[in-house]
Amino acid sequence: MANEGDQVQQTSNDDEIDLLDLLSRLWAGKFTIFVFIVLAGLAGIFYILNTPRTYQADGLLQLEEKSSQLALPSSLADLSGDSPRAVTEIEIIKSRLVLGRAVSRLNLAWIAEPVEAPIVGHLLATQSFSLPDWAFLSPFARQGDEIELQLLDVPAAWLGEDILLEAAGTGAFDVWLPDGRTVPGQVGDLLIDPETGFSLRVGVLVGQTGRQYRLVQLPETEAIQRVRERLTVAEQGRNSGILRLEYRSQSPELARRTLDAIAQAYLAQNAERSAAEAESSLAFIEGQIPDARQAVQEAEAALNAYRQEQQAINLGAEGEALLTQIRAVETELLELDALEEELAERYTPNHPEYQRLLGARGRAEARLAELEEEVRTLPATQREVINLTQDVELAQEVFIQLRNRAQELEVLRASTIGNVRVIDSARTAIRPVAPRTMVVLALSLILGTVLGMTWVLLRSYLRKTVDGAEDLEALGLPVFATLNKHPAAARSKNSARSLPLVAIETPDSLFVEGLRSLRTSLHFAMLDAKNKSLVLTSTAPGSGKSLISANLAAVAAEAGQRVCLMDADMRRGQQRKYFDIPRDNPGLAQVLAGETSFEDAVLQSKVDRLSVLPAGPFPPNPAELLMRPDLAALLARLDQEFDLTIIDAPPVLAVTDPVVLGRAAGAVIAVTRFAQTHPGEVQAMLKVLGTSGVKVSGAILNDFDPKKAKSRGGYGYAYNTRYSYK
Repeated sequence: MANEGDQVQQTSNDDEIDLLDLLSRLWAGKFTIFVFIVLAGLAGIFYILNTPRTYQADGLLQLEEKSSQLALPSSLADLSGDSPRAVTEIEIIKSRLVLGRAVSRLNLAWIAEPVEAPIVGHLLATQSFSLPDWAFLSPFARQGDEIELQLLDVPAAWLGEDILLEAAGTGAFDVWLPDGRTVPGQVGDLLIDPETGFSLRVGVLVGQTGRQYRLVQLPETEAIQRVRERLTVAEQGRNSGILRLEYRSQSPELARRTLDAIAQAYLAQNAERSAAEAESSLAFIEGQIPDARQAVQEAEAALNAYRQEQQAINLGAEGEALLTQIRAVETELLELDALEEELAERYTPNHPEYQRLLGARGRAEARLAELEEEVRTLPATQREVINLTQDVELAQEVFIQLRNRAQELEVLRASTIGNVRVIDSARTAIRPVAPRTMVVLALSLILGTVLGMTWVLLRSYLRKTVDGAEDLEALGLPVFATLNKHPAAARSKNSARSLPLVAIETPDSLFVEGLRSLRTSLHFAMLDAKNKSLVLTSTAPGSGKSLISANLAAVAAEAGQRVCLMDADMRRGQQRKYFDIPRDNPGLAQVLAGETSFEDAVLQSKVDRLSVLPAGPFPPNPAELLMRPDLAALLARLDQEFDLTIIDAPPVLAVTDPVVLGRAAGAVIAVTRFAQTHPGEVQAMLKVLGTSGVKVSGAILNDFDPKKAKSRGGYGYAYNTRYSYK
């Protein structure tokens, strides 16, 4: 159980270390992340300035209740997001019937706009820039350019094709047709091409000579689809019957006008749909009126003919009385029928009111039967006159009712306004809805932060370098010293003049303390060496071996040793800069070539007990000079006259000189640079030297930065405190 607890605690500690390591790496790359944030912010600002503004118009419509024979149960209606009728009306608004009317009313199938430059076109068209008068910029839109069409009609084959219009000055322009021809025109004049039927009238044209404009007439279906994509219709709330319409456009006025046209087209079709029933009834009644008129005429003709035939002028008092009573009873029956329909909706037949009505109708029917029986007792002539008179009156009543109903339907059709009303008319917001400045800036800054962090972490994990002493020890190299970063290292790489000797100018710096530790380590490491010469080399230029060689020699001399510093880099030697030695002063190359003596080449430096053998004027064959037996003789003499010889050698992976020097010297030390030297380079150096029989005694980690080491996951030892006498 204890072991399991220790494992859990160790896992927790490892997770915490990984998190701290991640945060430290990000903190070390904070400047890189900041650069990414700034670049992303600039990109966001550019996007905002170079993106056309989009404005949104909105309006509200109310769907009034409409009677229907079929309705959903209330429980099902509550479950649906939009009411069934709202869904239906939304689809009607988006239909080609409604949108097509708006497109036709506002000529939304026309596209007329200035030609914008690539990438930065909108920026140039909306911002006032003082650009050079270059010919290739003249066609592109600038601030204030405008075109407005009054007519555009193209052949069917040219629908959707771009037509280019170029301003020619003083209201004139040239039109480049899709068939390759160019026709001239004038603002306000009708331009007609007889060959193709192309028609154009430009109402407004603002722009300098050479400015170009793009004209397109879209097919109706494509224009409707463009409008549909910019239109949004949704119900406000659940089952509210309130529809919210929104339309987006780059022009605030066009957005308002388009949404208003869509709303008016929808209201018109709704009113037409509501008046359709009245029109249908009116058409039926108007079709029945001639037949009713004909029936009246036929009934009157039959009555007149019978009277003339039978010489019956009038019915007499008794007949008139019967006829009047029959009319009254029939009228009463009609009224009772209407009353029965009303009572049937409220009561059952067993209700007392309903029973009283049935009794009254029974009595009226019985009275009518009695009157008809009395009519049968009249003479045949009077009976026939009564029947014919009833037919005439019935035909007249039907004709009058049809004519009255037709007049009512006429009024109803004229006064029909539909069951939809406008609550809020179309209005465009003052501020654009896109691009959303704050959102774009926030997203760009977040994106910059994420990209910066990703870049820092990828670079940290994928670009493997020597970040601590443990990296060198993993390659089999003992680390003699870890030297802290010093400003002189940066100056030594770029300076073409004299370089400072850090060990003399700042003897209490952490860098010099590391050299003193290195001096002590080398003293014990070279006890068994074949001679007292030490080669300092590196994998590639820029590791700081020349700086370390010069200052290590000074530190060793200050400790009482007789030291000779040999600059064996006869291609790019730097030691003369630390000791102010002229470039043409004889040196190692001349000694090996036999052109000068050892005594003339070795110079006493400004540091006691420190002599310098510079590289001398660079020879054409440095490798061949080192291959001569004179090198061994030179090292033997240096062993007799000095306690320590430090040899500043060229990089191993650059030339073969370090191999020759390493075989002759007593020890070889590899100089590596923190966060710059790659482990693969160190392995390649060890392989090159090992193949020639040269063993690398150890390594020096130079330019160590404790803060960066923590951020990169390295844990190298360095001097972080000073200890000195006050």
